[in-house]
Amino acid sequence: MLLNYKLFAKVYYALFLLLGIILLGTFGFMVVEGWNFFESFYMTIITISTVGFNEVQELSDAGKLFTSFLIITSFGTFAYALTSITSYIVGGEYKKYFTEYKSLKTAENMDNHTIVCGYGRVGKQAAHDLRFYKKNFIVVERNTEITDDPMHSEVPFVKGDSTDDQVLMKANITKATSLITALPKDADNLFVVLSARELNPNLKIISRASSYSSMRKLRIAGATNVIMPDTVGGAHMASLVMNPDIMEFMDLIKVSGKAAVNLEEITFQELPDEVKYTTIADLQEKSLSGCNVIGYRSEDGEYIINPSLDLKIMPNSKLFVLGNPEQIKKLNTIFGIK
Repeated sequence: MLLNYKLFAKVYYALFLLLGIILLGTFGFMVVEGWNFFESFYMTIITISTVGFNEVQELSDAGKLFTSFLIITSFGTFAYALTSITSYIVGGEYKKYFTEYKSLKTAENMDNHTIVCGYGRVGKQAAHDLRFYKKNFIVVERNTEITDDPMHSEVPFVKGDSTDDQVLMKANITKATSLITALPKDADNLFVVLSARELNPNLKIISRASSYSSMRKLRIAGATNVIMPDTVGGAHMASLVMNPDIMEFMDLIKVSGKAAVNLEEITFQELPDEVKYTTIADLQEKSLSGCNVIGYRSEDGEYIINPSLDLKIMPNSKLFVLGNPEQIKKLNTIFGIK
């Protein structure tokens, strides 16, 4: 089970104390006074709850002494138990339990999803875009102020430290296809990359970095891609100064959604059999629904921008096509792309 026992620990402890006092009083009266179980149980309840009803039967001196001991030992304990249980229900702690339980069950049932480590400035944006693209994802975050915030109720969280292998296992890393680690410290990101690569060798890992020296280490550790957000943001702003119209046009291009121009990638395996091993010209004529091929990734990883129409489509290659939303929608329907 992926349940967190700590969520119920306070209530378990209160119930254990309450049950212990009731059993102590019940069996105590049975032994001291010789009453039956129901009389002893009733006497215990009216004693520890300080209701003040009359005794079930006349108490002996030993019974009075035992009753006094029971009142002294149970007065504070009974009040604590009731307060703990009441605050758990009225205070909304049970909602936190069910929220975490739901998130853990969601992660347990996920497949081909993305794990986002850290819900800071970068991680939040990554999660926002994944939701926009309707991709399954789970966020690993250790800050309870973030995970318990009602504003983030729609985000599936796994509470814990991303550097802990057990926490990554709760996020179902063995069935994930990609992982984004956006922790503020490069050392933590490095540790996550090492752990993730060991737990899932086929995982696509995208890591945040704060310095160029960390980029090399993260790649050696197993990161597929390393991003420096500050550098990317600065370069983008400089490009807006030098080539504003070009950058604004590029900003219009999105992978999916309601943008004026959409970009989509198609793998060799997704192509219909009749266009495999043919040329890009044949593909555009038969299957691309008006979209244009603007890029090609060969089987050996070489990227070709604006490939020639007579280029043959080979196994393990990828095509990058550009079109408007309607064209991309038709394209996705033809190739069954989700």
